[in-house]
Amino acid sequence: MARPSFLRPLILAAILAVAGSLVWFAWGRNGADAAQRYRTAEVERGDITQSIAANGTLNPVVLVNVGTQVSGTVKKLHADFNDRVKPNQVLAELDPALFRAQVQQSEANLANAKANLELAIAREKRNRELYQKKFISADALDQAVQTLDSARAQVLLARAQLEKDRTNFQYSVIRSPISGVVVARNVDVGQTVAASFQTPTLFQIAKDLREMQIDTTVAEADVGAVRVGQKVKFSVDAFPEHNFVGTVKQIRLNPTIQQNVVTYDVVVGVDNADGRLMPGMTAHIRVVVAQKKDALRIPKEALRFKPAEEEGQDKGEKGKKRAGSTVYRLDGNRLEAVPVKIGIADTNFVEVTEGGLKPGDLLVTKELAGKKDKNNAKFQVRPF
Repeated sequence: MARPSFLRPLILAAILAVAGSLVWFAWGRNGADAAQRYRTAEVERGDITQSIAANGTLNPVVLVNVGTQVSGTVKKLHADFNDRVKPNQVLAELDPALFRAQVQQSEANLANAKANLELAIAREKRNRELYQKKFISADALDQAVQTLDSARAQVLLARAQLEKDRTNFQYSVIRSPISGVVVARNVDVGQTVAASFQTPTLFQIAKDLREMQIDTTVAEADVGAVRVGQKVKFSVDAFPEHNFVGTVKQIRLNPTIQQNVVTYDVVVGVDNADGRLMPGMTAHIRVVVAQKKDALRIPKEALRFKPAEEEGQDKGEKGKKRAGSTVYRLDGNRLEAVPVKIGIADTNFVEVTEGGLKPGDLLVTKELAGKKDKNNAKFQVRPF
């Protein structure tokens, strides 16, 4: 009996499906093609730049806090934010009434002390003449001499007090000690400042904002690679599209320890001739510590890869820094372990200084179907 013609395509499709299943499971048992099982990357030559990243704050090179040595009420202000000032320029004035009165009182005390000195001189002279004529005793003469010496001392004391009061009177006028820009003003007219316990800060003056510095903290693991004179690239949030350049000026020896984390202050000098950078800006810096041109390099993922059958081994060496490592080269359908010695590294690549690698070799970076194939290999399809 002849079969209907429409059944032939169905039978042919079923035969093909069974054959495909047999091939697929045979592939699962015997191993997939290596190009499909592993993700690979080529060994190549290229440039590697190793750098250290950190954050810091832009500050003026010289920032002077201008205060007052005397207490009083602010009467006038002659400078404000962003004003450029010169040395000895008046910034503010305190109410001088009390200081002027104190100076006048000291002048009067000095005049009184001088008058007493003149009287003591006359008495000492007269008593000395009387003593020579034996009209008074030696004790009376000694008292006259002592009174004269005391009067002279009182004159010196009054003169010193007058000089002190005149100096305080001059301190009631606040002047700029340097040439620069006023970056902060902390007082207003009518405000009382007290200098009894500590000097209050009235103004902050940056000496020259054309030259600035970045104070940044670098971890102890990275500070050994930083050297004075190294070039630094950095950016600020205000100009994210622009990369600025600076130079390492100083590595300060005073460490900062917070929660057992040790950091060091690295000072970076910055040229701010265009005036775009402002004090207080956060700088994201990158210090170039090593560079290699046309180096033999491999991706970092190749160093982290291990075949599935080797996972769990060498647990005791986990986290240890080693000079040598092992990568796996794909040779046809076979993996070959290649010991290598690595050098500097950047965010993506690692330099290979020794080993049997050459440009164009394929290194495995990830296993796509390792453990899954082992499990699937247990299942088989019995042909009908």
